Amino acid sequence: MSVLFGRWSFDGARAAPEYLAEVRKMLCPYGPDGQTSFSEGGLDLLYHAFHTTRESRLETQPHMTTSGAMLIWDGRLDNRVELIGSLGGSVSMGATDVSIVAAAYERSGTGCFAKLIGDWALSIWNPKHRSLVLAIDPVGTRHVYYAAEVGRFTWCTLLDPLILLAGKTFQLNDEYVAGWFSMFPAAHLTPYLGVQALRPASFLFVKDAKSSTQTYWNFDPDKRIRYRRDAEYEEHFCSVFTKAVRRRLRSDTPVLAELSGGMDSSSIVCVADNVIATEGAETPRLDTVSYFDDSEPNWNERPFFTKVEERRGRIGCHIDVGSRQLLRSDCEAGRFRATPVSASRPSETAREFLRCMTSQDHRVLVSGIGGDEVTGGVPAPAPELADLIARLQLRSLFHQLKAWSLSKRQPWIHLLGEALHGFCPSRLVGPLKHSRPVDWLYPAFARCHRDGLSGHERRLRLFGPLPSFQNNLNTLEGLRRQLACFVPPAEPAYEKRYPYLDRDLLEFIYAIPRQQVVRPGQRRSLMRRALAGTVPDELLNRKRKAFVTRRPRTAISAEWAQLVVLTENMVAASIGIIDSALYRRALEEARNGAEVAIVPLLRAIGVEMWLRNLVQWKVLTAR
Repeated sequence: MSVLFGRWSFDGARAAPEYLAEVRKMLCPYGPDGQTSFSEGGLDLLYHAFHTTRESRLETQPHMTTSGAMLIWDGRLDNRVELIGSLGGSVSMGATDVSIVAAAYERSGTGCFAKLIGDWALSIWNPKHRSLVLAIDPVGTRHVYYAAEVGRFTWCTLLDPLILLAGKTFQLNDEYVAGWFSMFPAAHLTPYLGVQALRPASFLFVKDAKSSTQTYWNFDPDKRIRYRRDAEYEEHFCSVFTKAVRRRLRSDTPVLAELSGGMDSSSIVCVADNVIATEGAETPRLDTVSYFDDSEPNWNERPFFTKVEERRGRIGCHIDVGSRQLLRSDCEAGRFRATPVSASRPSETAREFLRCMTSQDHRVLVSGIGGDEVTGGVPAPAPELADLIARLQLRSLFHQLKAWSLSKRQPWIHLLGEALHGFCPSRLVGPLKHSRPVDWLYPAFARCHRDGLSGHERRLRLFGPLPSFQNNLNTLEGLRRQLACFVPPAEPAYEKRYPYLDRDLLEFIYAIPRQQVVRPGQRRSLMRRALAGTVPDELLNRKRKAFVTRRPRTAISAEWAQLVVLTENMVAASIGIIDSALYRRALEEARNGAEVAIVPLLRAIGVEMWLRNLVQWKVLTAR
């Protein structure tokens, strides 16, 4: 994951050498494979490389197109062969990704972005028209942050330089903070007013000190894939999922895959092994890393990931996460924390993981994020029932209500109510239980930021695309928000890849009937059927992994004295976000085993420690 930086002074003045030197110092840990720069007419571009493929080691960036535009590219182009074929011989099969993208841009302009499949971010400077284009991939696996100020425009794939080198303080973006107490903040938000993140599937055009954002691609709601037999769906799933995994194995160094013992990561590893054995892959080897906690009776993953290791005949790296702490003595020390998930100093678990990464020269980590959401890990009948309601297929609706009622052991009227609830405005029926704000937030804060606190919940439309398609896009938006919070790692740097978020795989899942993905009593129905014989039966047939709350409650008890001190003088209370007295009461209830919303309770600890770091670094404007 290479990093790029740019600064455009509209009056033609070049950035001070000292300023650029500080930027380089911040970028170096993330791009250790060399740095290049370009300066001309008030524009300064910096590029720090991090190579993961053979072709990337041949790149020269910034890359000048045939028309004189300066292109900087960070990414992995998955449909190289198809794009090369469509360019009529203007680039060779051995061309670098950046040169293929440059040729596509020369031919189609910003229209080429919709054709770029993979994980990527880019910036294009056109000196003839003195204009700038910034774009990222449709899922949002890469980030571009930007700040438009009087007289200049600055952008970077890291947030830190835009904040620490701005020469000013920032107002805290309360909407961003509110997002942390639900699921995640909206993907285009940052914690700082005046600094934004580029939206996935969009590009930003800047000219004459004015900017505009445009969506370049979206999923087609009218695309339908219909087969007569289940076997045809299963074959198609195997094809697109195998391709998604194969694409993530494009690396000239060994690839490390997370192996948790669940279906998501286990399926990736098993399919990857088949690809390497039968087709070959660029990576010389696939290794695994697994986490365990033998002290947690309801979260014992060791027997499951061991089954996969037995099948592949190799034992991976095992990391004990049983000693994790809510608070660490060094959590306020060290480096600047741009976001609540930015680490100050690595925990022991993180240090074990970094040792695993560096011991075998891994530069790529493959993750199972998105598998649950994409392949039907949550067996919810509401999307299917909503489709039948919207299309007035009443006979099928009653039949499915009966089947789902027997499967979930719930009255059919409750299931019908849940399906109808999705169409109703929240002002009429109120938010869903899981979307309601916690009671330890200040009422004024909760009132002003209901959207963020509700997880940006969107109601279904009765007319237009199928409700299940709308639900898929809402779920994808949640995944985009999650990815937007990912902080690129450094020391060592590595690239994270997500097979379940492959564009072709998502298009397939969104185009097939919902009844193929999930059936009554059969969560992940299609995935289980398609991967039978590839993934061990113990993994395919295991029950859904439980969400563990015992361990956080135990940690609250063990660290109670520190938590009491934390709540005595909270920064979040001083700026009107958290009522510290009510928050301490909620901690006390969790400590005593009462039912509380544990996720926002724990996140508030991270938010408070992050806010203290911002105060320490003096980047916030006083309220």
